[in-house]
Amino acid sequence: MAEIKLTTDNFEEEVLGSPIPVLVDFWASWCGPCRMLAPVVEEIAKEMDGKIKVGKVNVDEEEELAMRFGIMSIPTVMVFKNGEVTNTSVGVCPKEELLALL
Repeated sequence: MAEIKLTTDNFEEEVLGSPIPVLVDFWASWCGPCRMLAPVVEEIAKEMDGKIKVGKVNVDEEEELAMRFGIMSIPTVMVFKNGEVTNTSVGVCPKEELLALL
């Protein structure tokens, strides 16, 4: 499954109400480290299809979500299970580190 574009309109349903874990990437188009992390996040979305969901929040377009989750630096990756944040990673990290968050 491809990454899901998350917005204030679909966040509740796609993330908080998801029966499977959700990896959420908070990013922005102007952010160099975000662009470095993007292919890794995309790869995880393909490899873990059906086991997890992967969503992306553009912090410039979804300021409300960024504020709600206290995003101060990007990229920030959060893992949600049963509607709760269970793990967080800030900055670029290797794929293995992101998988370990799950």
